[in-house]
Amino acid sequence: MTVSVALFTADLRLHDNPVLHAAVREAERVVPLFVYDDGVRAAGFDAPNRRAFLADCLADLDAGLRARGGRLVVRSGDVVERVRAVVAETGADRVHVAGGPSRYAVRREAALRDALGRALVVHDAVVTALAPGAVTPAGSDHYAVFTPYFRRWSATGVREVVPAPRQVRVPEADSEPLRPRAEVTGTSPGLAEGGETTGRRRLRAWLKDGIAGYESGHDDLAGDATSRLSPFLHFGALSAAELVHLARRADSPGADAFVRQLAWRDFHHQVLAARPDAASADYRDRGDRWRHDERELSAWRAGRTGYPLVDAAMRQLAHEGWMHNRGRMLAASFLTKTLYADWRLGARHFLDLLVDGDIANNQLNWQWVAGTGNDTRPNRILNPVTQGKRLDPRGTYVRRWVPELAEVPNRSIHEPWKLPTAELSATGYPGPVVELGEGRERFERGRGTA
Repeated sequence: MTVSVALFTADLRLHDNPVLHAAVREAERVVPLFVYDDGVRAAGFDAPNRRAFLADCLADLDAGLRARGGRLVVRSGDVVERVRAVVAETGADRVHVAGGPSRYAVRREAALRDALGRALVVHDAVVTALAPGAVTPAGSDHYAVFTPYFRRWSATGVREVVPAPRQVRVPEADSEPLRPRAEVTGTSPGLAEGGETTGRRRLRAWLKDGIAGYESGHDDLAGDATSRLSPFLHFGALSAAELVHLARRADSPGADAFVRQLAWRDFHHQVLAARPDAASADYRDRGDRWRHDERELSAWRAGRTGYPLVDAAMRQLAHEGWMHNRGRMLAASFLTKTLYADWRLGARHFLDLLVDGDIANNQLNWQWVAGTGNDTRPNRILNPVTQGKRLDPRGTYVRRWVPELAEVPNRSIHEPWKLPTAELSATGYPGPVVELGEGRERFERGRGTA
């Protein structure tokens, strides 16, 4: 009897999973294995929102495997030790795993290869649509600017989608119980449900009713016209490659805009794969002399800066463990360009709460906004007032998340400090933590552009 191990990491799905597909195809028995990784917890990435969403994903994956005659085998501890133990117990010939771009994923792969040798098979383009090194410019190991990357990415064929297995036969192997979502404490009250089944249901609804209007509506904060598929992509409950194929089939300007966002995700993965230190170090050092004011940082984290659009975005993050992409950009710009605080402080706070928080997209999006990353206009500053008037003209998004401003008229919703003092005081909403003009001066002095 031949046995293979399919080691699940950031690919918690049955549909279009090259790792599981290869293991089932080559062996009579397969061990679908997930390890609760001590290394993830030690690195500080085992945040409650992601732990709860992970519980949903694993429960759904186990249910899907059981419907096919199999089950998920669960262990906890050191990944390499647990994989070696399963190989020894089952006599497995191969271990299949998805490649990843982060420093931790690369180290995990190296440790597995040292332990398993040629028995380890690493699959690319499982976490992303294209593997990080699939397209490179002449004379460099990665693209530093998105537009030329996107041209090459668009001209390169995405791998074909592989079907979910019809049957999975699992050999005898001990398994720990799954950790239920109900045991996770400290989660955001509005955290969404996870799992491949939920993700595919949301995907079908998006393709039917949402994607066509994405180009015109993706910045509409109140309309909430984004796909909200990012948590499922982060955990691999949905396949980026499959999403590209399905979106291209939709053949609309909205679908094209959505595919472009999937390409942005791949872009950041290829940058991180080539420059793993960009997770914590400036990709392009601008000589910033960051300020650190704990009072201002606390106001930003709590959604009490006095700038309604920024505060609405931060409160959405706290409540849902998710934030509209435009809100992320505005909140990040305010922290790094107006308060002129180190982007790493904001990135850490986001990682503590975001259910879709992954190193490649979170850190490199923060660097893009802060002007230390891949933005070709590193000095751009997003004004929360003008952005609010453009993206939330009636204040619907602000009123949803900042209820103390619910009765403020439209003309003042993004500038409540212009209300009579007594009226502003009656709302309980704070005045601005810093004037926008002062914030610009901070940034220009700190970066040496004044």
